[in-house]
Amino acid sequence: MKKYDPLKLLILLAVLLLAACGGTPSAEPTAEAPAEEMAQASEPTAVPPTEAPALTNNLTDGCVESYDESVDYFPVKTAVSHADGFTVEYFHNYKVVTVAAPWLGAADSATYVLVQCGTPNPAGYDDAIMIDVPVRSFVSMSTTYLPHLDQLGVLDSLVGVDFASFAYNPTVQEKYAAGELVELGSGATVNVEAALELQPDVIMTSASGSADYDTHPKLQEVGLTVMLNADYLDVTPLGRAEWGKFIAVLYNQEAAANTWFDGVVAEYEALTALTANVAERPTVFANTPYEGTWYMPGGQSYTALLLNTAGADYLWEEDESTSTLFLDFESVFEQAADGDYWINLGFVSTLADLEASDERFADFAAFQNGMVYNYDLRINEFGGNDFFESAAANPHWVLADLIKIFHPELVPDHAFVYYRLVE
Repeated sequence: MKKYDPLKLLILLAVLLLAACGGTPSAEPTAEAPAEEMAQASEPTAVPPTEAPALTNNLTDGCVESYDESVDYFPVKTAVSHADGFTVEYFHNYKVVTVAAPWLGAADSATYVLVQCGTPNPAGYDDAIMIDVPVRSFVSMSTTYLPHLDQLGVLDSLVGVDFASFAYNPTVQEKYAAGELVELGSGATVNVEAALELQPDVIMTSASGSADYDTHPKLQEVGLTVMLNADYLDVTPLGRAEWGKFIAVLYNQEAAANTWFDGVVAEYEALTALTANVAERPTVFANTPYEGTWYMPGGQSYTALLLNTAGADYLWEEDESTSTLFLDFESVFEQAADGDYWINLGFVSTLADLEASDERFADFAAFQNGMVYNYDLRINEFGGNDFFESAAANPHWVLADLIKIFHPELVPDHAFVYYRLVE
């Protein structure tokens, strides 16, 4: 009989028991895997922390799903180069928009903190209005905001206006006809209840500083988010146009706004160069009286700057005012009786209508020579005049029209956008 070593029998029994219980014997070092390497392999490998990828574009649709405080959520920024009335300051997940003077003579500025939705509100802005961006619903209380919404491709967010009949934009009219827009009115009689039902992300309006005429106090009283736009206070044509960026930051559309505004500046400056050295500069005056007062643009006003840039001599250019002059008929006739051109007549269709309103108008040389132009070429069936809607956003179109009036040889291929000869 073969004899078995008791020690070997015990080892064999232990191995069999380990196998039956699902265990495995420990690996022993081999020549191919020395003991030192086996020891290293058995230790967990340290994995470096993963950094959040840097964004290349602003989020124009949707919110942040996983917030990371190290991420710059506004990689595309805008800088204000021509407008005097507002500034934009950027931080990682919010931007601070400041309106220096919300209305003429305002003692305090207005601050708005635009927070990327899906990220926390910053501390330290207790007096500021917080707005999540990109906004999804917008109420426009002025037609001058509409062309910027259109240019940015966000008209679908428009849910309310002050008065739909003022709008020239065909898409806005279609939205109103389809019941997609609510009219809120304006001033002290604004329809607060309708605004509360809408609950828009932001209502944009202007202000005068008078509670009797302003819309925003009643809306803010009920907790609605109102943003004051002071574009009308910017005197320069390019400065006023740049307020399109003020709207663009609400939608994180800085890239589109920058491209658009750079194009406006380039065209405006090219037109300015055409008239820089014109030899003959015709004289011009503007507007018509209303209830006995002739509201004439000041000598350093928005209109005066456009006329001067277009190669004309504005008859009140020596005046240093940037606002409106309140004149009587006699003082205007004394200054402008021999003026070469008369523009911006208001609600006047023909020379006959103009004379019918006051026979003294026929005594102006511009009337007698047929050099009268009005800005009513584009008016829709509801009376919406595009000059009061898109002209401020497109000063290069206005400038080209004026050059066409005063120096047609400089822009032979230009077709009038806003102006027409009154006959």
